[in-house]
Amino acid sequence: MTTEVDVDIDQPAVASHLESSLPGSYYLSKEIFQREKEHIFFRDWYCVGREEQVPNPGDYLVVDVLGESIIILRSKTGALNGFYNVCRHRGCRLALEDTPRPQEGDGPSGSGSFHNSITCPYHQWSYNFEGKLRGTPYLRESDRFKKENFSLYPVGVDVWGGFMFVNLSPAEAGAEGRTLLQQLGLVPEEFKRYPLSSLRVGKRLVYEVEANWKVVMENYNECYHCGGVHPELCELVPAFKQHGGSELDWANGIPHRDGATTFTFSGTTNRVPFEGLDDFEITRHKGQLIYPNLLVSFSSDHIAAFTLWARDPGHTTITCDFLFDPREMAKPDYDPSDAVEFWDVVNKQDWVICSGVQRGMSSRPFGSGYYAQMEDSSLDIRRYVSSRLGSIK
Repeated sequence: MTTEVDVDIDQPAVASHLESSLPGSYYLSKEIFQREKEHIFFRDWYCVGREEQVPNPGDYLVVDVLGESIIILRSKTGALNGFYNVCRHRGCRLALEDTPRPQEGDGPSGSGSFHNSITCPYHQWSYNFEGKLRGTPYLRESDRFKKENFSLYPVGVDVWGGFMFVNLSPAEAGAEGRTLLQQLGLVPEEFKRYPLSSLRVGKRLVYEVEANWKVVMENYNECYHCGGVHPELCELVPAFKQHGGSELDWANGIPHRDGATTFTFSGTTNRVPFEGLDDFEITRHKGQLIYPNLLVSFSSDHIAAFTLWARDPGHTTITCDFLFDPREMAKPDYDPSDAVEFWDVVNKQDWVICSGVQRGMSSRPFGSGYYAQMEDSSLDIRRYVSSRLGSIK
């Protein structure tokens, strides 16, 4: 599901026929987590929600990216802009409300709407929707004070498939050519027939998982565990439990059992498939892991999108958004529960196992785990982390 990148990582002499996982400290250490904040989450493009959450000029969304409060704002021209939630005058929050944790519901919403400007509640310094300082009550410009030098601290914002991404180091990313499209690689081309941009969230589930974000990523990226953990899923997609999930063709999708076309308990639904899909995509399931925090599972009639919000080395908040065609959502008999209830069962099975992995790794003798041959794709997390943090010891 992800692209292989060669990285030279020393392996221990024991069990040399198996690849070693990341050391246990990479899942438990506060120091490693702090390095990940600076070199991964504050550096790479990070998914924060759906574009539909800020539909109109002035609408804004406040999100917490590992302790940094960020405002994503729809400008008067329709563009999306991003800023650190801090006034250039005395550092007051521009949006004072506590950044809310994601909430379950029929769809995510924004945080509010500014009228004609972004106005600091402390001394009423005001900024336009491009972040330029516009008003400073009782303070005139002079040789020592130029408004142009006091714009809001910018955050990069870009969109793919209706998903909003932010980059907290936009100047560095721009200088190095690290665009969102560059980070996504082949993903947009591989899923170009799915109408992601036009889909809307019909339901959101939120989970608090007692596991490191990398444990969740690794779990998503292999199906060696599927036969023992997901009986309902394997009944729907028998290939998931065959040969330990070692012969799955993710490029073309994984076939459902005969007569099934989607991820529901029955394998069927009254929702029509998305327009433009090829024959494989109508009858098969696809999945994609997008570092550092987005997992997307594709069915013919709905998408399950998982956004990971790392909280600390042992805790991750996960939002699961179910995306549907708005024309299906407008029908009188629209009911997303067939997909939502199925996914909720599968998700909770995963979170229990991920929590068990996290607790087990804290054991005294644990140094690192091992990847079996059918878990080759899980090695990507090791390669991804080493490419950001440096060599792994």
